[in-house]
Amino acid sequence: MTRINTNIPAMVATGRFRANTNDLYVRLERLATGLRINRGKDDPAGLIASESLRKEIRGLTAAISNSQRAINVLSTAEGALNEVSSLMLDLKALIMGIANEGAISDEEVQANQLEIDAIISSIDRIANTTTFSGKKLLNGSLSYLVSGLDTNALAHTAIYAARVPDNGTKRVIVQVQASAQRAELVFNGAVTSAVTVEVGGRLGTDILTFQSGASINDIATAINGLTTAIGVSAIVSGTALRLTSLDFGSDAFVSIKSLSGNFVEATYSSGTTTRDDGVDPTVSVNGQQAYARGLRVDTRSEPLEGRFYLTEAFAQVLSQTTFDITGGGALFQITPQINLQGQLNVGIESVSTANLGNMVVGFLSSVRSGGSNEVAQGNFTAAENIINEAINQVASMRGRLGAIQKQKIETNINSQQIAFENVTASESAIRDADMAVEVSALTRDQILLQATSMTLGISQQIPQMALQLLGG
Repeated sequence: MTRINTNIPAMVATGRFRANTNDLYVRLERLATGLRINRGKDDPAGLIASESLRKEIRGLTAAISNSQRAINVLSTAEGALNEVSSLMLDLKALIMGIANEGAISDEEVQANQLEIDAIISSIDRIANTTTFSGKKLLNGSLSYLVSGLDTNALAHTAIYAARVPDNGTKRVIVQVQASAQRAELVFNGAVTSAVTVEVGGRLGTDILTFQSGASINDIATAINGLTTAIGVSAIVSGTALRLTSLDFGSDAFVSIKSLSGNFVEATYSSGTTTRDDGVDPTVSVNGQQAYARGLRVDTRSEPLEGRFYLTEAFAQVLSQTTFDITGGGALFQITPQINLQGQLNVGIESVSTANLGNMVVGFLSSVRSGGSNEVAQGNFTAAENIINEAINQVASMRGRLGAIQKQKIETNINSQQIAFENVTASESAIRDADMAVEVSALTRDQILLQATSMTLGISQQIPQMALQLLGG
């Protein structure tokens, strides 16, 4: 090989020098960045796969962050509800204290009523000022909006959670499939001798004594005088006396027990009985069986969770009512995919005293001074029923928010964290550089670069050998 125009060995050495230099640069870049893939040409297929995994990682990161923030929101609301609950327990004690009117002075009654008014004002203040990042939580701004609600069918409606499509509405159909019934006994006999009977209902029992020849009107008057104590009313219908529970459903009952004398047992349908129980209605909500207790109906399906109080008229007929949920509520995006399955819907009803309670028993605001159920005016039973309902409402709200945090959001964080770890590991295996491999390759490239540098110098000397043929 004595050609001088084309130095093939030098070309080969130059090519290898260039290749070894480029490979050295790649190793240096990987060691500097910690990544095996820094641009598309490094691994086109790996780049596509890793970018897809990075997309999932970003989604999982956002989902975990969103879930943590959702817990913060609900914890703020639950903390305020805890204070409302404490205030209402104090309110319960004050109502019980005023009811002990035989042992306290009028001045004490008025002082207690003033304290009741102060507590009610405090509850309203908490409802109107509890915020998270400027968003009010307990004033009803996070409750659901409904339209087309028939108040002749539903006395009170509370929606706790609903999946409402974006810019759409959700139709709710409440259907009574079997009517609610009061407990009822029909007394057709006459008192022919002195008798003593025990009459009982959901609220209690009492003992009545009638002389021989007492009319059914006398019996009705005596029982109606105890209606608020035992929960049973009496109506004279022709020659019959109907004893009826005040309430509907399986919790209500009417009983008559003869303690002495010849008392004719009540008749009901066929045969005789001394007790009758009310019947809960059978109700479906959007085709799914709901839990009904008296006039209260609870639905707890995934697309819809709420509580309805049926009116007496609607609960006693086989019919249905329809309304629409048009929006509202709080929506939390807790998964990497934006869809109905990845969203958590929570409705937080207002805890103002105008909303605590319901249309059936009344509202908490009515027990303040000047209200229709002002405690100082002797409305003890009504006030107690209202405060009991309000306490149950707040307790249910706290329990529901706590269950959402523990059973839905925290478990979601755990599952998303596991997914995040696994997807990150997969992305790392594709994209990250193995430092040990790269250091070894760098050492190899350094040696090869030195070797090619020496061989390039030798190849440059080969054409000079042609001079020896000329006798130079």
